[in-house]
Amino acid sequence: MAASSRSAREAKRRVQQMEAKRELRKEQDKRRKRDNVLAIGAGTAALLVALVLQLTVFSSNPTEDEYAAAQAGLTSPSATPSAAPTSNAANIPKPATAAGKTFTGELKLNSGTLGVELDGTAAPQAAAVFKSLADQKFYDGLNCHRLTTGETFGVLQCGSKAGDGSSDPSYSWGPLENTPEDNSYPAGTIAVARSGGNAYGNGTQFFIVYKDTVIPADAAGGYTVVGKVTSGLDVVTKIAAAGLKPGDNPADGAPAEPVTIDSFSLK
Repeated sequence: MAASSRSAREAKRRVQQMEAKRELRKEQDKRRKRDNVLAIGAGTAALLVALVLQLTVFSSNPTEDEYAAAQAGLTSPSATPSAAPTSNAANIPKPATAAGKTFTGELKLNSGTLGVELDGTAAPQAAAVFKSLADQKFYDGLNCHRLTTGETFGVLQCGSKAGDGSSDPSYSWGPLENTPEDNSYPAGTIAVARSGGNAYGNGTQFFIVYKDTVIPADAAGGYTVVGKVTSGLDVVTKIAAAGLKPGDNPADGAPAEPVTIDSFSLK
């Protein structure tokens, strides 16, 4: 009888151990699933923030509230509805002045010189605008206020009259021209900055792509590609390599060393 009793107790203990192991495995499975959900959620939030920030890179600089909202993954900055130009139309040169022409010249920065070419066939309105502004020496002394250094997102943005990325409300124009269908902007591209969601929100600002970059289109579309860098792209690459001003977003902010435009000439 004693042997039978011991055998029964041993069998019961083995059953309890098996049950305990099953419960432990169940709890571990639940924890793994929960951790996976949290990781996916965090990854999705990070992608959303990156997308929101990408979409706003070439509008006027986002406000602190807009940036905080983007960081929280809550909302994107409100877009200005597309509208045809009205009061400032007389200030904008006619596309016919550039249609079918190719303009070549130099963009001299304080850190080096870039050879540039503007395409009046693919983007006659944009080419006419930048040729006119260059001839007026509008850009002389202005700065390049914004640099992005993402893994697949690298541009230097220049030409804000106020020097802080804000647009000039007295000088806006459209429509969009020569926008890439695949949202890809190869290294060396020169494209037109504009306010978000507004096909007539182009102004005086432009950006130079120093490495292959993807910029998702917004409600208005993509960004007008007006030309390309023909030489000296390494000047911008070196600016990017120097990094951003301390305190800025790690991949988007002012260049560490101030970048100014000495002159912009086209012929």
